[in-house]
Amino acid sequence: MQNRQSHSPAQPPYPHVPPSLPQQQPSPPAAPAAPQDPRNLFAAATAPQQAPLRVVVADDNPVVRAGLTALLSGRQDIEVVAEAGNGREAYDAAYRLRPDVVLLDVRMPEVDGISALPYLVQLTTVLMLTYSQEAEIVHEALRLGAGGYLVHGEFTADELVMAIRNIKQGRAHFTATASTALLAHVRGAPNRGNGAPELPDGLGRGASAAEHHHARSTAPPPEPAQYALSRREEEVMDLIAAGMTNAEIAATCFISEKTVKNHINRIFTKLRTENRSQAIALWLGTTRGGGRAHG
Repeated sequence: MQNRQSHSPAQPPYPHVPPSLPQQQPSPPAAPAAPQDPRNLFAAATAPQQAPLRVVVADDNPVVRAGLTALLSGRQDIEVVAEAGNGREAYDAAYRLRPDVVLLDVRMPEVDGISALPYLVQLTTVLMLTYSQEAEIVHEALRLGAGGYLVHGEFTADELVMAIRNIKQGRAHFTATASTALLAHVRGAPNRGNGAPELPDGLGRGASAAEHHHARSTAPPPEPAQYALSRREEEVMDLIAAGMTNAEIAATCFISEKTVKNHINRIFTKLRTENRSQAIALWLGTTRGGGRAHG
C-alpha cells in the first residue's frame, strides 16, 4: 500500500502579501527625545512675574473716578489701589500705599491738585489728568514736578495706559492742547520775576513753590538774532529755560530725544556755552532785553 504524501506548498517565512500591494517595511525606531536642561525647567517654574503698576486716581468727580478705575482695572499690569476726591486725600493715599503713579486732577475742593503736587512728587510719580488746559496751569504743573499732562477728551484708553506705563520709566506724555499751551506760555509769558505765576481760581495757594534764581548780566543783554538760532532751536531753548528735561522737550515737540540732544549741542555751540545753566542765564538775559527776531 502506497503511502500518500502531502504535496501542500511550503509556507513562506513571512506573512502572505497580495501581489498588488508592496510589502511594508518596518519603520525605524524613533530617536529618543533630547533631555531638557533641568536648569531651564527650574527657571521657568521660579521666574518672578512682574508686579502690576499700582495707581491712585484723584478726581473730585465720582463718575470720572469710577470710569478711570473700571478702565484701568481691566488691564493685567495695572492695579488701582485707591481713589481720592481732593489733593489731601490723594496725598494721604500716596503716603500710606506708595503707589507707582498718581493720576491727579487740577480743580478739586479743599486742596487742589496744584497745591498737592509738590508734596506728592516727593512720594511718587504724578501724571496730571484733567480738563484744565490753561497755559499757566500746564506750565506750573510741570515746574512743580508733574511727569506729564493729559487733557480729557484728547486721548484714547490705550494711550492713557501707555502714558502710565511710560511715565513710570521717566518718559513724559502730553496731549495736544497741553503741548500747545505750554509752548504758548513759554514763548509769550511776560517776565514775572522770581515768584510763582498767578494762577486762575486761586490754584496753588496751598503749595510752597520754590523760587527760580536766574543769573543776571550787568552788561546790556544781547539780541537773540545775533546767535542765528533756527526757529526750532529757539523753541527748544525756550523749553530748556522753562526747566524741561530732554524727554519732556521731545514729547512736547513730537521729536526723538536724540534729535533734542542734537539741537542742544548746536544751541550750546551758537551761544558759546558749555552747559544748560550758562545757556539759560544767557537766554533769559536775551529775552528780557527785547523781542525775538525770527529770520
